[in-house]
Amino acid sequence: MKAIIDLAPRSSVFATAAAQLAAGGESDFRLHFESARALFSELTPARIELLDTLRRQGACSVYALAKAAGRNYSNVHGDIAALENLGLVARDASENVTVPFESVEIRLCLADAVA
Repeated sequence: MKAIIDLAPRSSVFATAAAQLAAGGESDFRLHFESARALFSELTPARIELLDTLRRQGACSVYALAKAAGRNYSNVHGDIAALENLGLVARDASENVTVPFESVEIRLCLADAVA
């Protein structure tokens, strides 16, 4: 399963959810933002790099992730909380964090990217 992040009107969330329910089984995770500005305010370059590091590292503690990323623990902790709220990071029973997707794609159609 992959995560697909794109630009779409707020109302499209319901259409996406309905399509996923109709498809049944395991479908791709979809995350919509109304504008490029909104997308990149939530998915900052540091958070995208953190997703990449976590994907390569595998499930680990936030402390281990901060060490692997060469970043301050409190900043990584805040970024992980934001990514978790977006559904891009999950925690297991041991409180380790992981990226639960094979890949994360950001699709940005320039015609839709008006900020």
